[in-house]
Amino acid sequence: MADARTRLKRFPPIQRLWHLGLLVVFMVLSVTGIAWMYFETPWGRGLAEQFGGFSGTLEIHRIAGLVMLAGFVLHIFFMLFQVDWKKFFQSMMGPDSLVFQWVDVKGFFAHLGWIFGIREAPRFDRWSWWEKFDYWAVWWGLIIVGVTGLMLYNPVLTSDFMPGWLLNVALWVHRIEAVLAMGHIFTIHFTVEHWRPSAFPYDASMFDGSIDLEKARHEHPAWVERLEREGRLQEALVPPPPVPLRILYFVFGCAIILLPLF
Repeated sequence: MADARTRLKRFPPIQRLWHLGLLVVFMVLSVTGIAWMYFETPWGRGLAEQFGGFSGTLEIHRIAGLVMLAGFVLHIFFMLFQVDWKKFFQSMMGPDSLVFQWVDVKGFFAHLGWIFGIREAPRFDRWSWWEKFDYWAVWWGLIIVGVTGLMLYNPVLTSDFMPGWLLNVALWVHRIEAVLAMGHIFTIHFTVEHWRPSAFPYDASMFDGSIDLEKARHEHPAWVERLEREGRLQEALVPPPPVPLRILYFVFGCAIILLPLF
């Protein structure tokens, strides 16, 4: 019974490692950024003390920012290697692609109609429209905070190439985009992925890489039907992770959720 393949493989190890690395670096940047931004308050100073005070907090924030940008560049190269250049259009616009397509526009309005009770629930394939939105939101967020962060990394050097007032603009754009990113992740992303009724208090699929088959039939019915039609469903099924790993995923996942709530 322990080896029964009752779960559908959803995320390969490389995607899970990318998400884990992004998660850890994003949390370090969030905590150090908030501590830096509110250092004049007792709460901000209390956070900064965990990283060696103001200077230590700023240095860790800068290093974590460089690590995130390096990971972003590596991810771009990885995605370029995933494209089937001989079948470019099919590769970019296929059902397993994260590129927005017309079906996602229709899925958005169908979902909106379902929320208001005037339409049936849309039948999503492997990715829903909001999952694609979450993925691409990281891209534009990283570009904005990355460019402004590099400008602020060495303001003296930056001022050799542009007027000083642009540094003030960069600082505010950096802060606004960072707060926007934290607000989205800690409210919308957590609500959609972890606090919806079928997943509360958290969804472990990005940690163990799989989703319960019956749950997949409910949330991504078109994906399951496509795998059945192509005869690939059985090979895509995997057993649930061992109990110790499930406990680890639960403790780590809940801890990560509690920290942003704090």
